[in-house]
Amino acid sequence: MKLLVGLGNPGENYQQTRHNVGFMLAAEIAGRFGISLKKKGYQGLYGVGRVAGVEATVLLPQTFMNLSGASVNAAYQSLGVSPGDLIVAHDDLDMPFGALRIRPEGGHGGHNGIRSICGVLGRGDFIRVKIGIGRPEHGDVTGHVLGRFSTAERSVLPALLQKVADATEEIFRNGVKSAMNLYNSSDLLEQIKP
Repeated sequence: MKLLVGLGNPGENYQQTRHNVGFMLAAEIAGRFGISLKKKGYQGLYGVGRVAGVEATVLLPQTFMNLSGASVNAAYQSLGVSPGDLIVAHDDLDMPFGALRIRPEGGHGGHNGIRSICGVLGRGDFIRVKIGIGRPEHGDVTGHVLGRFSTAERSVLPALLQKVADATEEIFRNGVKSAMNLYNSSDLLEQIKP
């Protein structure tokens, strides 16, 4: 059993914001494999099915980003998942929009959702799918993170999410090392240009 968690904030106000790109990826994977994210539990919405032939639970914590650890830990403990089978998808300010990095472990890097998960689990050796949202050139970082994607970004976001979903699917199919080798050095925006 693998546990795929997409990080974000619940509610319509946050739906299409940069901070919710983890939710968007989880929904993309769930849709691709016919997993309905309608069950309520683990302080979140979740669905159970198979991703690339592997038994999986896909979870969207409904605790708000800064308390993501409570929801993740509830599922992690209940499902008896090992750290290497926990995959967390989240936004990353320090990577440009369109960049993707897969990591088998690490620190929180200033991300409050990851900080919460590391704090509650007491460990950082779980897989991260880091989706670049870029830093604003000027102005408020919080406003940028909680803001909606620009018109230009929105025009490529569906294709970008498909590519990130391909990379995530590769983790399920052939493991994190294979996914890192295939996707960590590639420029996803270059791949989806018409």
